[in-house]
Order: sequence, then C-alpha cells, then structure tokens
Amino acid sequence: MTASLLSFYPALYLLVPAAFIIGSVPFGLIFTKTMGVDPRTAGSKNIGATNVLRTAGKMPALLTLLGDTLKGAVPVLICNYIISGRLSGDAALLQTAKDFWGGAVGITAVAGHVFSVFLSFKGGKGVATGLGVLVAYSPSTALLTLLIWIAVAVLTRYSSLAAVVAVSALPLTFALTDFSVSKVVFGVLLAALIVFRHTENIKRLIERKESKIGGKI
Repeated sequence: MTASLLSFYPALYLLVPAAFIIGSVPFGLIFTKTMGVDPRTAGSKNIGATNVLRTAGKMPALLTLLGDTLKGAVPVLICNYIISGRLSGDAALLQTAKDFWGGAVGITAVAGHVFSVFLSFKGGKGVATGLGVLVAYSPSTALLTLLIWIAVAVLTRYSSLAAVVAVSALPLTFALTDFSVSKVVFGVLLAALIVFRHTENIKRLIERKESKIGGKI
C-alpha cells in the first residue's frame, strides 16, 4: 500500500486523543498538593507555573514548569518516532507527515492543558505546554519565540503580555524560520488558543491592573 499523509496509522490516530489526556495532567495541582496549596483558589487562580510561583514557591513552580513543558514535548516526540519508523525511505513525505501529524498532536496536547479532563474541562493558559510542543516540533521557532518572550518580559515585566506577543508572532515566526503550510496553520491555531485563554489578562493589561512578574496579586 502506498503511504500517504492520511494513511491509516492506528498509532497516530490514537495518539491524538492520548495527547489530550497527557496534556490534561494538572502538574500545578500535583506539585502544590503536599504543601496544602490550591493555586485555583489563590493568586490569579491559574494552575500554571507563574501562579504556582506566587502561591507555593520556587521549587513547586520549577517542577510545574518542567512537567507542563514535557507534556507538550513528549507526545510530539512519540509522533515523530512513529512516523520515522513508517516512512524512513521517503524524506519528503516524512517531513510533511511530521509537520501535519506533529501539529495535530501538539495542538491537542495544549488543548488538553487548557481544557483538562481532570478539572472539568478547565485548566491553564497553555504557555509552557505550547513551548514544549514547539521545542519538539520546530526547535528554531521555539528558540525565537522564547527570545521574544524574554525580551517583552524584561522590558515590561508582564508575563502575560510577553506570552501574548510571542505566540501572536508564531505564524510569522514559522514563515521566517521553518516554513511549511502545516506549521503556519499550527502557529495560527496555537496563537488563537493561547490568546483566547489570556482574554482576562488582556483586559487587565488595558485597565493597568495586571500583576507584574515578581509582584503580588
């Protein structure tokens, strides 16, 4: 049977919902539970590393950041491994399949974090998980996105603004550093999802009520 982009690879089709479940794991709650802290009821009420830092300290925040990043990267790495094993003889189709399936698995992992099945389809903002996806999906784009985030964060001290600017630039960043149609579409979808989750932050930024990095809620 001739391989094609949408050939029925059971493992890939199963990996898409599996990525959603992996993305749903609430590391922000797991690593604060032993401290008697629930980030959903304190600070910005978000389960991400930034609010965990504010409410539980550096070590839980670091572990949360690591866990949230890995749950984005791991499904994409598994996807790449499966595709490489099936399409090792066709370099062009191999890359096309990685772009398409990696993007599908990656956006699903981030969606799992944002709409966690373990938290009644509520969750975090998706920034760290999105970065994990980018590292596995397109390292050059991940690096440039991180640099944009750092630059905006240093200049403004707003973590939320840095995230919104960095992800909003993703379609252009992909076009400049690692272009393919699938990757640009993935960039648009990821940007839309993360910006949507930052709606309240954007409102607070406009009203000048958003908390700065290192500040208190």
